[in-house]
Amino acid sequence: MTEGTEPAGTPRFRPARPIVMIGPMAVGKSVIGAELARTLGLDFIDSDQRIVAKHGPIPRIFAARGEHHFRQLEARAVAEVLDTDKPKPVVLSLGGGAVLDSGTQQLLARATVVFLRASIETVRERIIRNTGRPLLAADPVETWSRLAAARGPVYARLADVTLDVSNSSVPELVTELIDTLTEESRKENPAP
Repeated sequence: MTEGTEPAGTPRFRPARPIVMIGPMAVGKSVIGAELARTLGLDFIDSDQRIVAKHGPIPRIFAARGEHHFRQLEARAVAEVLDTDKPKPVVLSLGGGAVLDSGTQQLLARATVVFLRASIETVRERIIRNTGRPLLAADPVETWSRLAAARGPVYARLADVTLDVSNSSVPELVTELIDTLTEESRKENPAP
């Protein structure tokens, strides 16, 4: 092995801070985030799973206490990971609306934010089949499209990296994302 190279299969990118996956519902934030974490040897945290573990199913939270209460729980789940002087490198997947909280937006400055973008055609089957998304209960396709359009500018503004997930497999997307993060890291920290 020559100097400066790593064994095959060893990721080139070593994050110094958390990587946070944002984007609309059903774009694959949890699946891609979990695979990215596994590939990089990091812990994976899903904010929705944290909420469910502590407070029960999301549809039940919405029904009993409303969306506002859920958003408060969501903001707390994000703060548990990012609200520290030096958050440890992990991969954190956020629910689609988590970025609407101003406190969460501020905390995202402590992370590398990855916006996963997809077309309605890419997610159509997932959102129609999944009945556990309270905001999509009435008309999943129309509601998803409206929410994605309304939140899109927020995702784009917060993102350090944007990845279109429409036409690639999870392994291909993770490889592309690691390559992009490696390049971004080199730009931020050029070699002497």
